[in-house]
Amino acid sequence: MSRIVGIDLGTSTSEIACIVDGAPRVIPNTLGKLITPSVVHIREDGEALVGEEAAEYLFTRPECTFMEIKRLTGSGEVLHAHGKEYTPEDMQALLLRYLVGCAETYLKEKIDRAVITVPAYFTDVQRRATTRAGELAGLSVERIINEPTAAALDYGLVNLKECKNVLIYDLGGGTLDVTVLELFEGVLDVKASSGNNHLGGKDFDEIIMRNLADTTGDERAAMRLKKAAEDCKIALSVRDSYKVSLPFLTTARDGKPVSLEKNITRPKFEEWVAEKVASTKEPIMAALADSGLSAGDLSIVLLVGGSTRIPCVRRLVEETLSIEAHSLMDPDLTVVRGAAIQAGILDGIFTAADLVITDVCPYTLGVEVLHHSLFEEKLLFDPLIPRNTTIPVEKSKLYCPAEDFQTAVNLRVYQGDSSNPEDNEYLGEVLLTGIPPAYRGNRESVEVTFAYDVNGILQVKACVVSTGRQVSTEISTTGVKPKPQIDLTRWERAEGAKRFRPAIRKAEKLIADEGDKGGDLEILVKQIKEALLLNKDEQAEKLRNKLLELMDILK
Repeated sequence: MSRIVGIDLGTSTSEIACIVDGAPRVIPNTLGKLITPSVVHIREDGEALVGEEAAEYLFTRPECTFMEIKRLTGSGEVLHAHGKEYTPEDMQALLLRYLVGCAETYLKEKIDRAVITVPAYFTDVQRRATTRAGELAGLSVERIINEPTAAALDYGLVNLKECKNVLIYDLGGGTLDVTVLELFEGVLDVKASSGNNHLGGKDFDEIIMRNLADTTGDERAAMRLKKAAEDCKIALSVRDSYKVSLPFLTTARDGKPVSLEKNITRPKFEEWVAEKVASTKEPIMAALADSGLSAGDLSIVLLVGGSTRIPCVRRLVEETLSIEAHSLMDPDLTVVRGAAIQAGILDGIFTAADLVITDVCPYTLGVEVLHHSLFEEKLLFDPLIPRNTTIPVEKSKLYCPAEDFQTAVNLRVYQGDSSNPEDNEYLGEVLLTGIPPAYRGNRESVEVTFAYDVNGILQVKACVVSTGRQVSTEISTTGVKPKPQIDLTRWERAEGAKRFRPAIRKAEKLIADEGDKGGDLEILVKQIKEALLLNKDEQAEKLRNKLLELMDILK
């Protein structure tokens, strides 16, 4: 078997590393650079160009050049180039093959095994899609590891004997992860993770673009504007102002050329992105609450990901936690270095005496059940594995068929935190047949077992207790799209939000006073905000009534 390499498959850039002489080493690409743009260009003959070579075509052939593919992971979306169809996983496989080819050239050996990093908040669907991309690239994916955990490994390797509570704030090109962990005597124990799979530096670029010009319908102009926006963002991380100059950007309706020249100051940029940056406070507090720690318990805060170079991002973290944040490592390379360390652990280069890791399941996993009461029957989500449970983990529960003489049950599996299954993400289903028929009062028990492994992939088993008949499967997620995340910070802009504001504010104060993070009040508040943003006024009204009833009970 080949040695195992570590790969950071990022939204903006990707890197590959391995252990050399007992330490992680990032491997240069064909241009001698450690960082490769996550861009793929498909030529007319079907050949793929990757990285900087591909990025050159963003301005001349944008219709067959693809970037930010990671944001489409597991979506089932189809991409087109020269009359052929590609999945996001096909594109990521091309990027992986390029990185592995660079490693083979550098190491002068065949590579077919890898550890690949993903955001901690990646769903089961997205993790499987990442594994699939690795397989399409000819790799045996030995482990899927969360990006903040990888960053913690890079830190932990050189701080093995320290005992610290650490918060890692990882804001990259397309995703945000916040992870709280404890490091003690070589043990890296992840306590909790939270985040947003649709928030990163690319969102800041788009905000700049919207404030500079409208290039709708002109793909080439849009790509030039996007590049200028990214350059502006990067420059304003170290400078007070930046001049955007794009001569002959596009053509007006009257056929005249349109140029763009505008000076952007750092305060203006910070004003534009303030709402997005502020939205990252919620995952920080959620991760802390789930970990059982307070900001005062933290020993160190580490910033990871290129977007943490933005001054107002660092400021938000420090103001939220009242502690200085540190970028002790290169924020662009620390994740791939950590992936290489994980690869080294699997290869036996590092042993349990050197470093031990635990991680968590970032989402609550469970099944849809039919709840009977005197007055109604309704479908509910019943959790088996709560979020932030240490993995690997296996949990079982006993259930009964809902109807008389029922001989089969169809288990629908979801992940999420809402009691309403429809508000959670559907993962798949398992059919168990051969249940001996009986009256509902004399029911046969069915045991359902969830096993969540170190790669964050779910195995579901259902068994008829009396006969031993069982079915077992990894949940099939083909074609299942992840539930889109909604930016709840924008709820007050929703139509009709004004009449819901008093109840929401009152509930939020009660949550803060009582420390009810993750409780029924918080869940109801989130559901109301989401319903408002989705223009589901009737649903929001019903949820508000439930919220008011619950607050009356808690008085």
